[in-house]
Amino acid sequence: MQMIELTMVNEDRPEFDAVIVNGKSLDEQRIAQEIQYYPAESLQASRAQAVQALVIRELLMQRAEALGLEVAKTEDGDLDEEALILQLIEREVDLPQATDEVCYHYFEANRDKFCTQPLVAVSHILLAAAPDDLEQRAKRKVQAEVLIEALQRDPELFAEIARQHSDCPSKELGGELGQIDKGQTVDEFERQIFTLPEGLAARPLESRYGFHVTRIDKRVEGEPLPYEAVERRIRAYLIERNYRRAVNQYIQLLVADAEIEGIAVQGADSLLVQ
Repeated sequence: MQMIELTMVNEDRPEFDAVIVNGKSLDEQRIAQEIQYYPAESLQASRAQAVQALVIRELLMQRAEALGLEVAKTEDGDLDEEALILQLIEREVDLPQATDEVCYHYFEANRDKFCTQPLVAVSHILLAAAPDDLEQRAKRKVQAEVLIEALQRDPELFAEIARQHSDCPSKELGGELGQIDKGQTVDEFERQIFTLPEGLAARPLESRYGFHVTRIDKRVEGEPLPYEAVERRIRAYLIERNYRRAVNQYIQLLVADAEIEGIAVQGADSLLVQ
């Protein structure tokens, strides 16, 4: 029976076209190993992403070989592909620098991004539900919406409703969490509360813990930061952005000049070497 089941699995496995890069075939075993890093809704989608990554890597390795580049091998005696690709990029790619003028221009054009974090004092009513309990989460969302409607009619009921319904220990304080700083709460809740104006949120906020009926008790907007305080951050960001753009353009040129069979390569939307 086991042999029959295995045969059926192999028969059901879809067949894929061979992928050939400038006359060199990609090893199917290597493709299978690479697929694990590209989860998707289907095997076909995962394989397509994995193959694209391997095609780009193969093009880089072929170019390095054509130029006669060499690097020290790893402790296992294997070729250090990462080091070789980095050497290739350093040689072939013109990486624009982030000059003082460019950095300051970016600062002037994006002043709203460079402020201290706003300060918020928050109260909430947590209606708890486990992340994987979809039925309970749906019920909790509806309950939160009902509570919001009641509080919109009578805001003074917030503390009483918190004591009656909240699953957070803050219910003993009428739901008050006090001033929230960055990193004090889970990311998904934090991201939302820092965007809210003062007053009762018009919709429930969802987090891994469930749904929150949320009130911003006080909000103090952030203060603009001077250029000197953010110059290094801007320079690092622009250098990284320039690096990605330049490398991606270089990869697109390699793809355009290559003969690739078995897949249509779209280029590199994200950097494949760190």
